[in-house]
Amino acid sequence: MKTISKFLSVLVVLILFSSCNDDDDNNVTPQTNTIVDVALNNNLTELAAAVTRADLAGTLSSDGNFTVFAPTNDAFQELLDSNADWNTINDIPVETLRAVLLFHVLDSEVMSSELSDTYVNTLSTGPNNEAISLQVEVTGGVSFNGTATPLTTDVNASNGIVHVIDKVMLPPNVVTIALNNSGFTSLVAALTDSRHTTDFVSILNGDGPFTVFAPTNDAFQDLLDSNQNWNSLTDVPIATLDAVLKYHVVNGLNVQAKQLSNGNVPVIGGSITIDLTSGAQIKTSSNQTVNIIVSPATNDVQATNGVVHAIDTVLLP
Repeated sequence: MKTISKFLSVLVVLILFSSCNDDDDNNVTPQTNTIVDVALNNNLTELAAAVTRADLAGTLSSDGNFTVFAPTNDAFQELLDSNADWNTINDIPVETLRAVLLFHVLDSEVMSSELSDTYVNTLSTGPNNEAISLQVEVTGGVSFNGTATPLTTDVNASNGIVHVIDKVMLPPNVVTIALNNSGFTSLVAALTDSRHTTDFVSILNGDGPFTVFAPTNDAFQDLLDSNQNWNSLTDVPIATLDAVLKYHVVNGLNVQAKQLSNGNVPVIGGSITIDLTSGAQIKTSSNQTVNIIVSPATNDVQATNGVVHAIDTVLLP
């Protein structure tokens, strides 16, 4: 009888011990490897703090297939140093911080081997809630948004890919897009010509929204070739150049390619006609037929204050 009693006592102890272990197992937090975990595990503490302040930790820990361009701590320090009022991440207005961070996130996985010279849509939004474009360049070295370069690429997370970069990228306006794109150097030169009485840069740095039809460098070269006295933009009379540039900007509208329709569109310097019967084209009062260059790298380049479409000819009023 004593033997049976001892056996039952031991059995009860074993059952209780097993039950305690089960409870401990149920209370163990499962290991995760989300994008937020990757940031913490790679000493990207300022990024983690910024994500928390902007209330994006839940988003970047959720199921998904994100690509995140993750700035280093030094990159965030550079951002803080750029504004005398910012000593810590907590000094940056939440809405500003949120917009900046979302500009570093794509809603699909992009490995470094898949990068090309193009623009990609980020989770940050501009006018009409359109996705702001991030410029990617691989020719001559990889860079993002004109300045940021990768330090570490293809870090796997359970919900996406992380590329560590050396700068915090600020969402661009239409001026910044032109400045960062090597295909628009002639346009930038035309806009910044010191002979102007119109301050085009100040105008296009404004709230907008603007729709800008941006001639390529080749388009400006064709313009110069049309007059034997024009060897450079400085040879073009400033009144002519002023009138031409005003003919390329729609003020007050953010018109993406999907929103284009046949008919007249007012520009600052007059009116142009959109004609979609033979592709995306513009017809001018000087009887030109100009092509909007349709590709991810040339149209619907969305900025914070407008959208840019590349065109193959300078519009003449």
